[in-house]
Amino acid sequence: MSMDQLEELDRAKVLIEALPYIRRFKNATVVVKYGGHAMVDEGLKRDFALDIILMKFVGMNPIVVHGGGPQIGDFLRRLSIESEFVDGMRVTDKQTMDVVEMVLVGKVNKEIVALINAHGGRSVGLSGKDGGLIMAEKMRYIREKGVDQPPEIIDMGMVGQITSVDSRVLQGLMGEFIPVIAPVGAGENGEAYNINADIVAGRIAASMEARKLVLLTDTEGVLDSGGELISSLASDEVRRLIGDGTIRGGMIPKVRCCLEALEGGVGKAHILDGRKQHAILLEIFTKAGVGTEIIR
Repeated sequence: MSMDQLEELDRAKVLIEALPYIRRFKNATVVVKYGGHAMVDEGLKRDFALDIILMKFVGMNPIVVHGGGPQIGDFLRRLSIESEFVDGMRVTDKQTMDVVEMVLVGKVNKEIVALINAHGGRSVGLSGKDGGLIMAEKMRYIREKGVDQPPEIIDMGMVGQITSVDSRVLQGLMGEFIPVIAPVGAGENGEAYNINADIVAGRIAASMEARKLVLLTDTEGVLDSGGELISSLASDEVRRLIGDGTIRGGMIPKVRCCLEALEGGVGKAHILDGRKQHAILLEIFTKAGVGTEIIR
């Protein structure tokens, strides 16, 4: 058998391996939080678009929720607007919120929609304001200061917390389109709120009773105390690893987001390394998978 024939045979084996997963996830909703390096590297951006399109073509219902922190930071620097951060969150005054909404909804969201459409998909861009998708209120952020000291209440400006999600607009779109959602919520008077994209993805996944929630990150996944990747975790194990300090820093809000999604009815949550080519497809359609899965 020639080398060309062997390569073709390998391709056929890949398709056969994927077949049971395609059957299993037909008509399943999968919410993907898109962010980090995968939004910057041109090759990874193309791979991401093709992954999402393939999921749609084989009968799944992907929903994309995106971030955009670096893009927001770049525009704020151009406008000479300084940002203050508290525990990794951007304090968002009215002027900053105008830029956040402009960048997330008007620029980043439409770039992702155009990317998917350019590669053969059919995508529609939304923000939380569309159809009352995400209602929010001002976040009341309290920072504990230690024993015998009163907690500090910090005004985060227009940083919001979700009060409700109305998924009807998504249900109406998903038959034909791939929704792409910017993490901007609407207040009761129509004001805009900046919301963490991981949290938005988790709440959207719960509202849609998604089979999977996938968070793309710039890390391998959840690591053990020796720095090795943990491929699978149950909810109670996650809480134990937070308690003993194994899970720490920026990974804590991500795993907590996953736990809340699972409690809301999502089947499984995955934290994947978005720096790897076709990370989503490897996780969903192969035995090995990549990253860390979190189960109830």
